[in-house]
Amino acid sequence: MHIQLAHKTSQAAAITRIKKGLIDARPHMAGQVSIKKEEWDGNTLNFAFLAQNKEVTGQLQVTDTEFVLDAKLPLMWRLFEGKIEKMIHDQAGSLLK
Repeated sequence: MHIQLAHKTSQAAAITRIKKGLIDARPHMAGQVSIKKEEWDGNTLNFAFLAQNKEVTGQLQVTDTEFVLDAKLPLMWRLFEGKIEKMIHDQAGSLLK
């Protein structure tokens, strides 16, 4: 899955928003999602998590103008990739305001 989302802030501010959003989301994910990897390398977040006993891995790169998400979805979830992308767009919209 590949998603690009524009932002209208600085790269540093965008990274700060992502980090805060991840911290704020943790209580809502408890019992549903298990974070296996969350490592920042400069402006790139490398991640892995388990949801519904399925592993999702990928990267989120923050550029000066956009977020670029590349994630490897489990085979069964690929059937719902469009819905997952829409959900990410909807959630990101509220985070980026």
